[in-house]
Amino acid sequence: MTTPYLDRADTVTELRSELDALRAEFGALADRAAVAELVDRYITLLDTQDDHGFDPTWPATVFTPDCRLEFPVGTVEGRDRAAAFHHDRKSRFARTHHLAANYGIRVSGDTARIRVHLVASHVHHEDGPDPDGRFDIGGYSEGEAVRTPDGWRLHRWRFRLVWSDGAGPRPGPDPRELRSSQPRPRHPKGR
Repeated sequence: MTTPYLDRADTVTELRSELDALRAEFGALADRAAVAELVDRYITLLDTQDDHGFDPTWPATVFTPDCRLEFPVGTVEGRDRAAAFHHDRKSRFARTHHLAANYGIRVSGDTARIRVHLVASHVHHEDGPDPDGRFDIGGYSEGEAVRTPDGWRLHRWRFRLVWSDGAGPRPGPDPRELRSSQPRPRHPKGR
């Protein structure tokens, strides 16, 4: 027994059209979720990538081989240099804690444009278990991710510092030298 409604050619065409639209919407949502997971993985790795010593392999899970990364503390080109760059910058602190929010992700085919807000705390080595001398920063990152055979990977990533509080990396540049037009950092009394 057949349903008369489904025997009409226009009904089958409508159902196929709706199914195609749902597939496209699901694909777009899946891509956006995969790119957000990529950013989350990177932000987490900023704090954990060297928990068990220097690991030169982790950038392959995040970056394309020809990536370009720009930060106030330096620029790195190529995935093969990313692990050493991150390890060197993080080793200036006893520990760090990065948070990301306000994801803006626009996917177009195999490319995604990303903007995410970031806040991070950096604890100096001599500050002990209850730090009062943190270096806190806030800003945003913008970048581009591309679809690869291994999943989405960051191709370009740039962090823009908007504000900072406390003494910067030791050794390293004064926080005021890390940016050109942003406000100067505040230095609480006693630091």
